[in-house]
Amino acid sequence: MASPSTFFLFLLFILLTFHANAESIILEEGFTVTTVLDGHKINVNPYSILQRSGSSDLILLDSTNSVFYTLQFPISSDSIVRRLSGDGSAGYKDGDVISAEFNKPKSFAVDLKGNVYVADKNNKAIRKISSNGVTTIVGDFSEKSSRKNGLSQNVSLSNDFELAFIPGLCALLVSDHMHQLIHQINLKEEDCTFGSNSGLGAAMIWTLGLGLSCLLGLVIGIAVGRYLIPNTGRFEPLPFCHDMEALPNTSGESSSDTLLRQQKRSC
Repeated sequence: MASPSTFFLFLLFILLTFHANAESIILEEGFTVTTVLDGHKINVNPYSILQRSGSSDLILLDSTNSVFYTLQFPISSDSIVRRLSGDGSAGYKDGDVISAEFNKPKSFAVDLKGNVYVADKNNKAIRKISSNGVTTIVGDFSEKSSRKNGLSQNVSLSNDFELAFIPGLCALLVSDHMHQLIHQINLKEEDCTFGSNSGLGAAMIWTLGLGLSCLLGLVIGIAVGRYLIPNTGRFEPLPFCHDMEALPNTSGESSSDTLLRQQKRSC
């Protein structure tokens, strides 16, 4: 049995350790926590959630059941949850979005077109969910992983990686934890533009051009108005000066003084 002094020293050590840890914590006030979705009520196990570009919906991943959902935004108890992809069983199946199968993915990314890229780690593959269905964009279906680069169908991924979409690169970055590598996968150009079709981009360009034209017209109007409209508020023509011949001098002024005075009047 430990002596009382040993027990006292041990207790003192615990108290000092707790006090030191408490001093290293800085609590910033002003934040609140609100539960906006209870997965128990809808039989969904939320693992990860991201916003879908070009849409007001959120993408919700249920990794336990290998299913992706769309969640109406803003989130509330009345938000509509719809199945996006996955049939609820762990497997590997491309094709129709609803009947497709994933193997408990834990990471995904969303491009500007709204396509979802799935880090299907247990299948050592990167899958794409789009309006055309589910496809595989990286993975050679081999049992062994490797560090080699090349065409996507020849690259073997590890079973421990995550994805991130980088709009400025129009690419996915793959963090390969097992091999301590970062891979870059260049995406298609049309998947790095906002909206579901090119009409939205054209409308944005037309609107921007119209706005710039109106702004330019306003600036020109203000600049010209400073010369056309005097302080009296009445519109008058531009004051052009005309040279005039000297009139007969009846005041005793020299001919040069008379000409200067007449020119000032004409201006």
